[in-house]
Amino acid sequence: MSDQADRDNPGFFDKHHFLLRRLHSLTGIVPIGVFLIAHLTTNSSLAWGRFALRGEGEGLGIADGGVKYFHEEVTWINEQVPHLLLIEITLWLSIAFHALLGVYYATTGKGNTARYPHMDNWRYTLQRWSGYLGIAFIFYHVATLRWQWTWLVPGGAEWSHQFSASTLAAALQGSTEGFTAMGVVVSVFYFLGVSMLVFHFANGLWTAAITWGITISVPAQKRWGVICFLLGVGLMGAAWSALGAALVLDHDQARAIEATNHGIEVDLHEDPDYGG
Repeated sequence: MSDQADRDNPGFFDKHHFLLRRLHSLTGIVPIGVFLIAHLTTNSSLAWGRFALRGEGEGLGIADGGVKYFHEEVTWINEQVPHLLLIEITLWLSIAFHALLGVYYATTGKGNTARYPHMDNWRYTLQRWSGYLGIAFIFYHVATLRWQWTWLVPGGAEWSHQFSASTLAAALQGSTEGFTAMGVVVSVFYFLGVSMLVFHFANGLWTAAITWGITISVPAQKRWGVICFLLGVGLMGAAWSALGAALVLDHDQARAIEATNHGIEVDLHEDPDYGG
């Protein structure tokens, strides 16, 4: 009787299931997925940026060149990209919509074998849990490095786009003088967070093609799966290289390069804003 009543009087989500499902998958790709690709590409330049400097990289090692290139890119994004606040608001609203609807689907779903018969159950389960962890990670990442909630950062390092690499390194390592116990905790959380986000996007891209009726046949799903897997491997490499480069970065050396880029002199021992 209850099931019959639900069918006769469908709720909002059931009534608009077709539209909401497609909006949910679409926001996961644009703008969230596009931003993820751009963000990881920029951050991974800490590892490969030396080779993009060309003539500007004369005499710089891989680490120092990466800092210089990354700093220039982050400065350009924060100071020259038009309507940056509007872009951020659009992104935050998309993340909120995708996350809230995703939690609803994950908590009310009754299994996926009928809808996705060729999707392994472990991937379905990991897709849900990667979404939960991804939400927590995004909140922490934005709150500490964008909203300046320094009380959540070991050592209280305050991220600044003028000193993007050095303050990121201090936030991950737990101090300006190397790793602390809490810095290790934050670094592990970052590793898990970025890994789960990449998996969630790559695997979600595969399911989105089914949702939109693009890959109907089994061969088409397998071919698209290979493409999504390769994209995921590339993004995972970018995420891990970005994190690895930040974790091995020397704070003082990076800050000196950033100060040179700005044409200013900084006394590292008399600057309380970036102390350990």
